[in-house]
Amino acid sequence: MTVQADAARRRIEELLRAEEELILPRWRAIAKAPADELQEIYQALLSVFQEGEDLTEVRGALAELSRARARQGHTPSDTARAVFGLKEAVYETVERDGTAEALVGFTWFSRLIDDLGLFTFESYASAREKIILDQAEQLLELSTPVVKLWDGIVAVPLVGTLDSARTQVVMEKLLQTLVDNGAEHAVIDITGVPAVDTQVAQHLLKTVFAARLMGAECVISGIRPQIAHTIVTLGIEFGDIVTKASLADALAYMLGRRGIEISQAERPRIAVRTEHR
Repeated sequence: MTVQADAARRRIEELLRAEEELILPRWRAIAKAPADELQEIYQALLSVFQEGEDLTEVRGALAELSRARARQGHTPSDTARAVFGLKEAVYETVERDGTAEALVGFTWFSRLIDDLGLFTFESYASAREKIILDQAEQLLELSTPVVKLWDGIVAVPLVGTLDSARTQVVMEKLLQTLVDNGAEHAVIDITGVPAVDTQVAQHLLKTVFAARLMGAECVISGIRPQIAHTIVTLGIEFGDIVTKASLADALAYMLGRRGIEISQAERPRIAVRTEHR
């Protein structure tokens, strides 16, 4: 670093420290951000001068700002603009100072803020992506309930597309429920699955085999005519896995396996007799 450049940076540091009470309110007005939030970033920036361009502290403060704003629903542009607003606030101070050192130092300061603004944008994108992934996992868990049908019998009613990620959630929840309830029978109902292809069938088989390893017998219900046709056309084989047309049929089968018989009472018959005269 040349002597002129070093003098320019020192002048910017002096202005940032001396004019803090003017710069911070102006920055807050431009960025529309809480004072304590910007104060932390401002102090971290001052540490850059003391520690020879070590940006660890200021990057940490900006990463926390990005995460907080991502959770609050702010846009990435607003978040980055909160950082870029400091340039405008500092430039007004540099103009009032009017020295050559201040103007040269502002060029270096402007590049620094640009780099930090880009870092803030990237941090926001990463934080937002993580939030979306977490929400997607929560939705998967909510959309895959495991319900108790009878003592020792549980069911997993599936609705929508069955992909690899969802299969993993189904498998984990089913196995955990089998352990918690001590169930020996499970029904996987695919009535709400719009279509079954080779990939979906493989996911179903993996879930059934995982349950079998836990000592549970599985039945797949909801085999509608069109799904049965598709399975035959694709040559998909379920082997010795029991399949049923409806959840009621699957429950009746499972109850029978447990030695419980279901009998339907005969409907009352009404006879009408007419007399011929």
